[in-house]
Amino acid sequence: MPRKKTKKEVIEILDLLSEMHPNAHCELLHNSAFELLIATILSAQCTDVRVNMVTKDLFKRYNTPEDFSNLSLSEIEKEIKTCGLYKSKAKKIKETSSILVDKYNSDVPDSLEELLTLPGVGRKTAGVVLSNAFGVPAIAVDTHVFRVSNRIGIVNEKTPEKTEFALMKAIPKERWSHSHHLLIFHGRRVCKARKPECENCNITEYCNYYKTDVEPNISK
Repeated sequence: MPRKKTKKEVIEILDLLSEMHPNAHCELLHNSAFELLIATILSAQCTDVRVNMVTKDLFKRYNTPEDFSNLSLSEIEKEIKTCGLYKSKAKKIKETSSILVDKYNSDVPDSLEELLTLPGVGRKTAGVVLSNAFGVPAIAVDTHVFRVSNRIGIVNEKTPEKTEFALMKAIPKERWSHSHHLLIFHGRRVCKARKPECENCNITEYCNYYKTDVEPNISK
């Protein structure tokens, strides 16, 4: 089993990733906490690029909880169809919008506990909204964060939730939100799922995957 990274090594990794991805940020386009909430629900098993293509026009017409709660399910489905899983997402968006209108005066709550009560909102979605809309430190573990953090060896966990809590222990709280973006940027641009581009990576000396799966084969 690979040695666990020290706190010092984790900081060094994050600093190097910051150099490689100086503009790491949330790539879901939004102008409000509610728009970000809807965009994040839509992003499940869908790329941010596709979501942004859909919401670019969608949010010009509908961008409040009232707007979406007043739409029929079929109307929402038609608007978001190209995002995939559109029937399930449309139902969650309509239900969540109605709850926000009825219970929260159309405001998106800024606490993890309340966000998790909304249909379609898990820990990842809640973390994205908290960190990007409200400035609350959070590490939202999507497929990229899960893959990259475990592949490097910052953590060694089998589930997204365990990865989230392990990252919260490994990374200083003031760096949680930015680290989330760094790991996503690295996963999308360099440490890709099927074929990681180790030749373009600046943290190979720290990476468990590189040391065990790539480096031994270089000299063969």
